[in-house]
Amino acid sequence: SLRNLKKMANLVVSLLVRAAVILCIATDAAAFQPLVGVTVRNARDAEAAAIDVGDWLSTGKNFFVFGTYAADFNAIEYAQRLRYYWPKLKEEKGFDKCALLLNCNNDAALSLANEVDLPQDVALFFDKSGEAGRKFGVGRGFLPENDDVNPFLKLFAMLWGFGGWATLPAVIGGYIGNPFVGQPWIADALEVGQKKGRWPNNALEINESDGSVVNKFDELPLVGGWPRRPLELATLRLQSMLGISLAKWRDLAPDEEALESGVLTQLGGCIATDNDSVIYEYRDPGICAVANFEDVLEKV
Repeated sequence: SLRNLKKMANLVVSLLVRAAVILCIATDAAAFQPLVGVTVRNARDAEAAAIDVGDWLSTGKNFFVFGTYAADFNAIEYAQRLRYYWPKLKEEKGFDKCALLLNCNNDAALSLANEVDLPQDVALFFDKSGEAGRKFGVGRGFLPENDDVNPFLKLFAMLWGFGGWATLPAVIGGYIGNPFVGQPWIADALEVGQKKGRWPNNALEINESDGSVVNKFDELPLVGGWPRRPLELATLRLQSMLGISLAKWRDLAPDEEALESGVLTQLGGCIATDNDSVIYEYRDPGICAVANFEDVLEKV
């Protein structure tokens, strides 16, 4: 009868809704499961007890970045973006904790944090082996299982998109700009770099008396009004490469043990959690292709 058909339809809908809820819970649990029992160390207190990443993520509203080795473009850009966006995540989105994990020793982590003026309330963790990132499922780059291939040769191949398809689009995007979506963290990072004496040092005019800043990219003809001007991000990346990656290579480079673990080509990612729920996750698809924090702000 029609009444029985309606009852059956309601039962099917109810079962589907319950299945969807169970699936969502299982998805969140699955995202946490590989990280339970994975430990990292506190770079600002290397003698402290190891931190269980799964436990750290499971209480409160948290943002956790799985960085790369300290001299890497992705690690530097994640640190620069966290400097700008962590106050916004905390004040506008109600986040309780934030952490940056780097695949290096504690001295290298501290050195990079100093170079970008990372806020002290961003927890700074280190994991020289990169195990935590691999448990999270980050990309491992070009030929990760081929131990007989020189890691620097693998890294060179990645610059051309091997093992990281988004590398070239991300690099080219730094040159051509974006007329639609802004990246305000770039000017902030350029200012930090100029104040620390890194070159190029002429992108901004910084008034030492009152601290006011004039961004010369705003004065470009035709494209000065774009949210992200052409060459702006490329200028920052040049400044970071020369003033951090190369100038501080001895302090930031992975040692032989870390190289054997594959961190030279390992990519990064990030995850946002609200107690037991994953509300955002991202895994870098290439060099310079880190998470867009304007997207993060929209989605969390």
